[in-house]
Amino acid sequence: MRVQHRWHRPVVTVVATLAALGLGGGVAAAGQDGHGWDKPTPGADGAGDSYYPQDGNGGYDVADYNLNVTYTPDSHQLTGVQTISARATQSLSSFDLDLNGLTVDSIKVNGLPAKFTRTGDHELVITPRIPLLKGLPFRAVITYHGVPAPIVDPVLGENGWQYSADGGAFVAGEPKSASTWYPVNDTPRDKATFHLALTVPSEWGVIANGRELGSHKTPKGTTHVWSESTPAAPYMTTVAIDKWTFDRQKREDGTPIVSAFAPGTPDSTKQAEARLPEILDFLESKFGKYPVDAAGGIFLAEPIGFSLETLSRPIYSGRAGNVDTIVHENAHQWYGDTVAVDHWKDVCLNECFASYAEWLWAEAKEGLNLDDEYRSEVATASDRFWNGKLYDMGPGNEFTYVYSKGPLALHALSKYMGQAAFDKVLKTWPALHRNDNASMQEFQHYCEAVSHKNLQGFFDAWIYGAGKPADQYLYPGELKPKA
Repeated sequence: MRVQHRWHRPVVTVVATLAALGLGGGVAAAGQDGHGWDKPTPGADGAGDSYYPQDGNGGYDVADYNLNVTYTPDSHQLTGVQTISARATQSLSSFDLDLNGLTVDSIKVNGLPAKFTRTGDHELVITPRIPLLKGLPFRAVITYHGVPAPIVDPVLGENGWQYSADGGAFVAGEPKSASTWYPVNDTPRDKATFHLALTVPSEWGVIANGRELGSHKTPKGTTHVWSESTPAAPYMTTVAIDKWTFDRQKREDGTPIVSAFAPGTPDSTKQAEARLPEILDFLESKFGKYPVDAAGGIFLAEPIGFSLETLSRPIYSGRAGNVDTIVHENAHQWYGDTVAVDHWKDVCLNECFASYAEWLWAEAKEGLNLDDEYRSEVATASDRFWNGKLYDMGPGNEFTYVYSKGPLALHALSKYMGQAAFDKVLKTWPALHRNDNASMQEFQHYCEAVSHKNLQGFFDAWIYGAGKPADQYLYPGELKPKA
């Protein structure tokens, strides 16, 4: 953001029999392949984040969301059928999904009708007819409808499904947004592939994550099909409906680039996005191979106050489509998307790096001397600035200092641990945790392993603590002020 599984079915007769009845995804023989007759219990109603403990859920791991939606812009009515393919990580008597506001019509689990209730502001509690056993896959199909609305946070603003002034709609927001338009395990700790078929009146266009698989006419309009085969954290999924102008390019390796511009988008924005192949090549030289199977951008007319690193195709606030912002959001494809936070207190692993990518771009393309830039920023920083935290900063404060203090911390780290070691970390960390999650402590330990240095003092001074770092951490190496 920028502010302005493999498994093995037990081979036993009872499983074959129940499979013939369509129930094989929920049963197993005890003691084979690690699948046991553990007593089924309810899955947790949260994923355990220290800031947002009720977001996400426990007891299962989603592999794929396959979403079929019809949307009518005039009435804002949305109807959807969500098919979730998942695996139980414990034996489940019930499990939760997250869904804000929309009405659930029916649910089936492994082909059988399931009971469901709604609790709190977003919990959808599902009780399968037959309990789900640990280690086995299952499929849930949820039919629902309603008028989507954003989640309104007093600090973070509107997140999720939002409406354009011209009658269109779009999805953007973190730490959560997906639950405003489809049933989901809304935590970055459960990534899944994402397939979308969205039907709208034919005068409207649709763009989403991943690769476009075409469109076809239906009695209700035109169905647009998009497929994201790179596992995505739910808040990284998006869709946007408008009367778009599309631009299509390809990287040299064939990766498709699809960008969509809302009516009235200035030419300067289109010219900036036309440099995306160059930008991705540059970022690849710093961070390693591009980790996603598609690229592009979604350029809104609305000034929503932020742009966001939605997977493969960032979404940009109206008139925020400049090269620096495009560099920032695409840097997140490595830092924030392919490697997502373990907890939201680790958000510096997203934003500090994307902000530093802007520095690296300015150095390479504009001749910016980063050491001079660093000294200038340090010389003018206030006590309030230094007291801002880059780790465990508290809910609602995640994005206060990471954009400004974060690049300074990383530049100082590059000098303290050694430039060659730092460059190696930048380039190998995303591949090490590809399609996974990571914590700040894991990053520290990796830096120590690569540099063969104890970095605890540095991380305490810059990352974990508050206040101006001591000179040994503030001015390492050649960063010492010039006499």
